[in-house]
Amino acid sequence: MPKKAGGRGRSRIAAVVAAAATAALLGPAVAPAAATGAPAAPCTADTGPYQWELEQYLGLTADGRQSPADCAAIRGFQERVGVTPANGYAGLATHRAALVQAERARPNAAGRCPVRSRRIVCVDLDRQLLWVQRDGKPVFEAVAVRSGRWGQETRPGWHEITDRVIDETSQLYDDAPMPYAQYFSGGQALHGTYGDLFDGNGSAGCINLALADARRLWNTVRLGDAVVVWGTKPGTG
Repeated sequence: MPKKAGGRGRSRIAAVVAAAATAALLGPAVAPAAATGAPAAPCTADTGPYQWELEQYLGLTADGRQSPADCAAIRGFQERVGVTPANGYAGLATHRAALVQAERARPNAAGRCPVRSRRIVCVDLDRQLLWVQRDGKPVFEAVAVRSGRWGQETRPGWHEITDRVIDETSQLYDDAPMPYAQYFSGGQALHGTYGDLFDGNGSAGCINLALADARRLWNTVRLGDAVVVWGTKPGTG
């Protein structure tokens, strides 16, 4: 997304962060079933598009068909890693969360991201993952991202972070919010999203992150740090 000159301060991001902090302090309005001793509601989700992949990852019988046991296991995984809604449905968000968990320990096992003494933001378009490493060791664990859609692909190659705007908006796309924007290739930037990271088939070229991940990335890297992008987003080849 092309850059709109200047940011608008911290107002929108500060409000979102403050609301999240308040919610964390207050806790849920209604106690969960486990805390009250009530039995968990039956898990009734249908077979999802990533049923086989989730069954395989969770060590279930991989037949691609939902069962009550499968549903309960998938729901338990969703609850552990914070996927919402935690309803046992094997959808894209849950599949991506499982991929992140599986790859987090050794995201660069294939050696696609260069090993250097400087910080490098590694963006794997094939797996839709991002991490930061230095001397080959992760300093920011792998997280899920959303890259450019077909016709607006994220540009591969070796880049550097050239500008940072904490509360940015897009000049081209109707002032669309780009919180924690870090530009690396013209108008393409690493930035957070207030919506569902998995809603839609891709960005307009930027690398989208969940808001909390974008905030942590902002605090991890600096101007001049390298950004290395490789691979092809599924569905854009």
